[in-house]
Amino acid sequence: MPEHAFREYARQRRPWLTCIGRSLLAVALAAAIGWGALLLAYQLPGPGILRGIVVAAWSLLGIAAIASLAGRRLRPARGLLLAAFALGLAGLLAWWASLAPSHDRDWADDVARLLEAEVHGDTVLLHNVRNFEWRTEEDYTPHWETRRYDLAGLASADLVMSYWMGPHIAHTLVSFGFEDGSRVVFSLEIRKERHESFSALGGFFRRFEQVLVAADERDIVRTRSNARGEDVYLYRLDVPREALRAMFLGYVAEAGELQERPAFYNSLTSNCTTIIFKIARHIAPGLPMDYRLLLSGHFASYAHDQGALVPGHDFAELEARGYINPRALRVPADAPDPQAFSRAIRQQVPGVTAAELSQ
Repeated sequence: MPEHAFREYARQRRPWLTCIGRSLLAVALAAAIGWGALLLAYQLPGPGILRGIVVAAWSLLGIAAIASLAGRRLRPARGLLLAAFALGLAGLLAWWASLAPSHDRDWADDVARLLEAEVHGDTVLLHNVRNFEWRTEEDYTPHWETRRYDLAGLASADLVMSYWMGPHIAHTLVSFGFEDGSRVVFSLEIRKERHESFSALGGFFRRFEQVLVAADERDIVRTRSNARGEDVYLYRLDVPREALRAMFLGYVAEAGELQERPAFYNSLTSNCTTIIFKIARHIAPGLPMDYRLLLSGHFASYAHDQGALVPGHDFAELEARGYINPRALRVPADAPDPQAFSRAIRQQVPGVTAAELSQ
C-alpha cells in the first residue's frame, strides 16, 4: 500500500479507535466507581449519613470523569477530572491494602472463642467446642466444652447443606461420626462482631474475619433447621477411613492456622465451601474446578458427580431422603438423650447404618 494511502486509511480509522478506547476507559471507570462505592459503604467508619455523603461524592466524581470523555461541556476539565479520580482510586487501593484482620474485637457470643486442638497420635483434644442451647436465634444459653476424640474410631462423615438465601446459596458443613456415637461438626463462618449481621456483599470487601467452629450437632445443625427455619439436607459421604482421618486433621490444621494468623472471610474465595474443596483437593488432587463451587447451593450435586456421596442412588433420591427438617422438628429441645437429634435426622438417609441409628 502506498504511504499516502496508508496515512489516509489511518486517518479515517482514528476516530473509531479513539471511540473504542474511550468506551473501554468508561467501562473501567464505571467498575472502579462501583468497587469504591461498595468499599466505602462497608468499611468507612462513622455514621451512615457520613458514609452516604462520601459515597455520593465519590460516585459523582467518577460520573463526571466518564462524562468528560464524551460530553463537550466537561471536555476542558477532562484531564483534571481523570487525574482527581485516579488519585482517589489510588487512595482507596492503598486503604484497601492496609485493612488487616484481627482476633481482638467485641465478638458475638457464638463466635467469641477460637477452636484449639491438641493432637497426640490417634487422640485429638478439641478445646472450645460449641454446644449452645438455642431456643430462638436470639434466645440461647452458651456452653463451650473440651472434647476428646479417637481417630482410630473415626467412622463416617456427612455433608450438611443449609439453605438460607434461595436454591443457589447454602452454608456447607461437615459432620464427623465416631464408633462410640460421638459427633463433631466443622463449619467455616464469618466472625461477627456484636453489632454486625451477615452481608454477602460485605464478604467481598474485608468486612468480616473468619472463624472455624467445631460444634455439637444439636447446636450448629439444630439452630439452622429449628431456630432459623432454614432448609437443611444431610448426605453421607463415601470416603475411605484413611481419607476421613486426613479430612479431620485438615480441619484441625486450618484451626491452627487461624489461631496464628487471623484471616478475612471472602464470599467468593475463602468461605464455608472452598475450605471443603481445599481439604478434599489435598486428598484427591485431581478434583476439577466447577461453577458449583461458587454457587454453593449446588455443591452436593458436585460431590455426587465426583463420586463423593454414597453410590447406588441418583442425586434426586439422595436430596429427597436427606431433607432433615421434619425429623429435626420432632425432637424436643430438652430431649434427655444427647444423641436423639443425631439419630432422628439420619433416619432414611442412604448410607447410614442400622448400628448408628441404635446408638
